[in-house]
Amino acid sequence: MREIAVFSGSAHPELAAEVCAHLGVPLSPSRVDRFANDCLEVQLQANCRERDVFLIQPLVAPVQEHLVELLLMCDAARGASASRITVVMPHYSYARSDKKDAPRISIGGRLVADLLVASGASRVLAMTLHSPQVHGFFSVPVDHLHALRELADHFRGYDLSRTTVVSPDLGNAKEAAAFARLLGVQVAAGAKQRFPDDRVQISSVIGDVADRDVIVLDDEIAKGSTVLELLDRLRELGARTIRVACTHGLFAAGALQRLTAQPDVLEIVCTNTVPVPNGDRSDKLRILSIAPALAEAVRRIHNGESVSALFESP
Repeated sequence: MREIAVFSGSAHPELAAEVCAHLGVPLSPSRVDRFANDCLEVQLQANCRERDVFLIQPLVAPVQEHLVELLLMCDAARGASASRITVVMPHYSYARSDKKDAPRISIGGRLVADLLVASGASRVLAMTLHSPQVHGFFSVPVDHLHALRELADHFRGYDLSRTTVVSPDLGNAKEAAAFARLLGVQVAAGAKQRFPDDRVQISSVIGDVADRDVIVLDDEIAKGSTVLELLDRLRELGARTIRVACTHGLFAAGALQRLTAQPDVLEIVCTNTVPVPNGDRSDKLRILSIAPALAEAVRRIHNGESVSALFESP
């Protein structure tokens, strides 16, 4: 794989190094500096000319810093005559801004997609976008992976004879149903309403959870308010045990501490699409690696092979 060049931004270099280890290629060095006027400067410190360049950068806090850094990396690769630039974005935080649900607001998911293409991205590799329509915001090819297989492999180690997968809302019910099919278990979903003050209410759970082992599945957990509200409904309905799973474990504003403090939550499972600080971890947290899946997708993209086996819904 001589013609490949993989660079990492500063958002999650550990994941980039793990992807490169699975690919068997070195992680090419890059440099990020800040001028006295607070502007960023990025230099890719390896040859890009006529190479297949992959830039690994999840959009995590500080999101705007990491976004500008990624845009500058794309521009640097384009200016260095890269033959193709693939943005590997394990977490696309602006995917939540996917619709105009109030007057005079921007659709940030589409705008940031346009910025990435304008900066030189010729392809995007993403993991578990918040909404399916975000895929269509990009005017370049997008390979959309999911972490359901990695999560399913983990939960197959348990007795699943009385298990129900529960989606916190109807918007994620399709993914929860696909996950339940992988495990061969039942599925249920919460009826969620979000209020203007960002308060969340789940009025009921559609499906059977009484005296059952529940796996709550969501695409990401940020503040954790939705999951905590769902836990109250599950307790009222008599769930036997509760485990929580997600792809993107953002755990903002003390969410992980609030979840682990719930005595009936036995386990919290996420992947390493975003970095989880060591100080925020607990004995209940399990972090699964999606580096092998990303590395295989990168290899297939580079070799011109089909990626459909990795990103098609099960």
